[in-house]
Amino acid sequence: MGAPAPLLDTTLDQLRTLIAVHAAGTALGAARILGREQSSVQKQIDTLNRNFLTLCGEPLVLKQGRGKDVLFTGTGEALVDMAHTTLGDWSARIRDCRARVDRTLTVGATRYTLGVIADACADIAPELQRTGVELKVEHVRTRDLLGKLRGKEVDLVCGSLATRAGDDGTADCDVLELARGGLHMLTNLATDQVPDAPIAASTLPKLPLVVPNSGLISDFLRGWFGPDYRDRLTIVAEIDAVPFGLELLGSRLPVDGCMLVTQGLGAAVGDNRVPGSESLRGVDVFDDTGAGMEVLVGVFARKGDRAQFAEDHPLNLVWNAVARRIQPEGSDPAGG
Repeated sequence: MGAPAPLLDTTLDQLRTLIAVHAAGTALGAARILGREQSSVQKQIDTLNRNFLTLCGEPLVLKQGRGKDVLFTGTGEALVDMAHTTLGDWSARIRDCRARVDRTLTVGATRYTLGVIADACADIAPELQRTGVELKVEHVRTRDLLGKLRGKEVDLVCGSLATRAGDDGTADCDVLELARGGLHMLTNLATDQVPDAPIAASTLPKLPLVVPNSGLISDFLRGWFGPDYRDRLTIVAEIDAVPFGLELLGSRLPVDGCMLVTQGLGAAVGDNRVPGSESLRGVDVFDDTGAGMEVLVGVFARKGDRAQFAEDHPLNLVWNAVARRIQPEGSDPAGG
């Protein structure tokens, strides 16, 4: 309670504004990010400047002329770092408080595993409604799967990881394994270039590839060919998401190539359940590199979270609902 008044007058909203100015470079750019008037943003920055000039002997931000980005001082850079930490800590603590009162559960799922979570939640919908639990579902990309969970942005997540045989992919999570498999390849090349027979991973450098810039497939390629795999492969296109790759290979653009996907997605394409893939042909890929790479499809929770809650907590209700769908009657649904 003995903190100086200029510090106590600093609000979380001011810290958010400071972060936005740091990211955008100008008050106008920050105003666009925040959906506010430039004058409102500038007023907050001016207030922060005055307060921290009093506290530290240096303002946070210096103007450099019309049309130029502002200059953050050493004090300003330090406060931006502290602002990120402060807002992150508050968000994490709020999520912890929310979890303890059992009223909100945030579940994440990738596009192709949403059905797993949807089916499980449908099984326990009456119980969730009876106890007044608010269920939130968030789309999570495969590359962000564990990051979202570890950052406490979701309480439970369903998706796929690249791992090695016998490994569950992570030591800091509880894992409910749904399936394991390998990779499949989709291509618009003719059979004289890519036969219908399964193809060895070691032959991929000979093929024109469409690859994602990060995520599960990148992890596979790194496991097979090392960290410099991009230098060893013939990459004709880089994509941010599978749907774009499907559209690219199926379009009239002169892009002939092959795209690696999970076996589960390959099966969905083969059954015509994935829009935009009708013109593509699928071929299985087998690992002859000795790396032992596998796709682990599972449900993940932060280690220890389920144990600290009762069995009727929403987190455990969803977890056990998934487990009942994949395990025989009478088996232990606790996972591990």
